[in-house]
Amino acid sequence: MKGNVAVGGLAVVGAGMAWRRLARRKRARDAGSRWLAVTVNCAPERLSPEPEPMARIRDIAEVTTRPAPGGRGTELAARLLDPRSAGKIRRLTGTDPRLRVRTALRDAKSLVETGEVLLPDAPPTTHPPSPAGKVLDVAIRRAGGEGRL
Repeated sequence: MKGNVAVGGLAVVGAGMAWRRLARRKRARDAGSRWLAVTVNCAPERLSPEPEPMARIRDIAEVTTRPAPGGRGTELAARLLDPRSAGKIRRLTGTDPRLRVRTALRDAKSLVETGEVLLPDAPPTTHPPSPAGKVLDVAIRRAGGEGRL
């Protein structure tokens, strides 16, 4: 009797792990087809000539604008034309097209709201960076395409 319970318990755990793995794969596959959006503090008419950063991603993404909820400006959104082109390996190497879309959305928002694309400050020193500084440099370079919008 104890052997049957153990085998049954292992079967349930194995089925749960398999289901979780399949669900994780589906989420990763669907991530490329989701809309990425930013709210821009301007009227929709002001975006009629498309901001230059959005024109740069027209080859890989579908772009749309609509009034933001609650009358809070304009929602500028984009999603990949080919969601299969995104993936974990490409994200780690910095070649994931979602990074380009995120960067373009951030740059367009900054350009419309301030008139220029705001960039992080340059390193405050001319000394060669330490190993920790090199890691920080990589993080700063990739920050435009990562994180929340």
